[in-house]
Amino acid sequence: MFVLSNFLIALARILDIGLSILYWLILIRALISWVNPDPHNFVVQFLYKTTEPILYPIRKILPSSLRFGIDISPIIAFLAIMFLKSFLVRTLIDLAMRLR
Repeated sequence: MFVLSNFLIALARILDIGLSILYWLILIRALISWVNPDPHNFVVQFLYKTTEPILYPIRKILPSSLRFGIDISPIIAFLAIMFLKSFLVRTLIDLAMRLR
């Protein structure tokens, strides 16, 4: 069972790192959007391509009454990332510890 336990711990750590990277990418994209970036810049294109698959579905789900000129999809994405980090990652680690 220790093999499965080690696998779950490794999976939890990779998931934690991936969610942290996604958090920072969304934050940087939100900050860059305030200064009207050049859409042909490589960094801006990279940020849009990596974060749009997460932010677009959130924008589609939001009712039109919540769209008052400010894009709140990054805030909702931050909350979802924090939830996943505190629930899913910790659950995987706790499950791995019980399997030892």
